[in-house]
Amino acid sequence: MAEKDPVYRGKSKDVYSITDGPYAGKYRFVFTDRATGYVENGKTVFDPGYDSVVGEISGKGAIACRFATHFFRLLKEKGIPSHYIDTTKENEMIVEPAIPLSMPVEAPEFAGSAPLANLEFTWRNNATGSFWRRYPFVKPCRNLHKVVEAWTKGDSDVLITFEALQETGAMSRDEIAQSVELVKSIAEIVSLEFASKGLHVIDGKFELGRLKYGDGKIVIIDEISPDVLRVCKGYTPDADGNCTVYGQCTVTNYADGKRTIKNRKQVSAAEFITVF
Repeated sequence: MAEKDPVYRGKSKDVYSITDGPYAGKYRFVFTDRATGYVENGKTVFDPGYDSVVGEISGKGAIACRFATHFFRLLKEKGIPSHYIDTTKENEMIVEPAIPLSMPVEAPEFAGSAPLANLEFTWRNNATGSFWRRYPFVKPCRNLHKVVEAWTKGDSDVLITFEALQETGAMSRDEIAQSVELVKSIAEIVSLEFASKGLHVIDGKFELGRLKYGDGKIVIIDEISPDVLRVCKGYTPDADGNCTVYGQCTVTNYADGKRTIKNRKQVSAAEFITVF
């Protein structure tokens, strides 16, 4: 299939409109080998919790597509709707066109104004990554009971409060409550699925939207893959769900006014090939 009719180019995948054939009117997701992370001491470190593309991992697109297929089909079994239709190649799937949760710019005549393109919802089983960097008074890997946060999605993701979403008119109170419940439900399914393989999901992020030709109900769109999950091996919780071995795994640093946190036992994107 020719690479034509592009709709969107993201950090880890490209989206194309299908104009003919049995899937005419649908979208084609192409999962790429592009990977996010950071550069430390001249060395590339791949980490799905970061926003910048820092290189490629050979075969990652096929792995991500296989994962997304597995979880979208699992969600369907659990009665949770998504935009997923079918998987046609090892790194391509067909999805229903969907409208991300967004909001047009209210005053385009003012320089610097911009629309809310779409939202991502992070959920966190444990305190690490940007959550710990923002709230360093919290013990690393503390149980967060799948706390949900909303972020604007773009070149640089920005945290936005639920109250701000409501007051700006981007989402209603009911839509916010529905979205949080949906994210937590999916997070529980994903966490249990990884637990069945002896792995623990630290956190993840989902994108929500409305099917273009649906009834307006909010569903999960985009993907569920190694690109949107952080997973660790060796998680040992206490009675409150806090990891008891975080001291052997977590490494933090504070220099030049910046905090960093790493998890030695985090499963790399390349290692995901052996799961599911």
